[in-house]
Amino acid sequence: MGFVLFGLTGGLASGKSTVAARLRTHGVPVIDADALAREVVLPGTDGLAEIVAVFGPEVQLPDGTLDRPRLAAIVFKDDDKRRRLNSILHPRIGALSMARVAEHRTRGEEVVCYEAPLLVENGLADMFRPLVVVAVPEDVQVARAMLRDDATEDQARARIAAQLPLADKVRAADFVIDNGRSREDTERQTDEVLAKIRERART
Repeated sequence: MGFVLFGLTGGLASGKSTVAARLRTHGVPVIDADALAREVVLPGTDGLAEIVAVFGPEVQLPDGTLDRPRLAAIVFKDDDKRRRLNSILHPRIGALSMARVAEHRTRGEEVVCYEAPLLVENGLADMFRPLVVVAVPEDVQVARAMLRDDATEDQARARIAAQLPLADKVRAADFVIDNGRSREDTERQTDEVLAKIRERART
C-alpha cells in the first residue's frame, strides 16, 4: 500500500473547513497549518520567546500568551517585519507538520490531508500533491466573509484582494471542489475526490 499526503487550500471564506470536516468523518487525518501556527507560539515555546525578543514585550499578554491582534497590527503595515515574523514561524510550523505526518504514517494511515491557506502563495503546492482547491464565486466569498467575520463588504473585498486570486489557485489544482452550491453538493464532491485520492494510494 502506498501513502499520499495531499494538500487542501482555497481562498478566504471559500469553505476549506467544510471540506476538512467531511474528510474527518471518513477517518482522514487533517493537519491544520493554522492550528500548528498557534501551537508553535504557546507560552513556554521558543517560538514565542523569539517573537517577544524581536517585537517587544508588548506583544505578550499578561497571562503569557501572544497578543495576536497587536502583533498583526505591527506586521500588517511593515513588509520587513512580516518577513521577520515568517522567518520565525515557518520553519517551526514546517518541522511540526512533518513530525505529525510521520506520526500518521507510522500508524499506517494511507492518506493524510494538509490544510493550509497559503500553499500556492508560498510555493509549496508541489509538496502536497494531489492539491485540492475549494472554490466559490467571489460574490459568495464576500457574503460569507461578511457573515463569518462580521465585516463590511469593503473590508471583505479588501481581504480577498490581498490574497492570491482564487483563479490562480484553481489553475494549480489537481482537484477542484465547487463550494458555491449546497453543503450536500460540496460533501458529495469531497467524497468523490477522496475516493480518487485513496485509489492513488493503493496503486
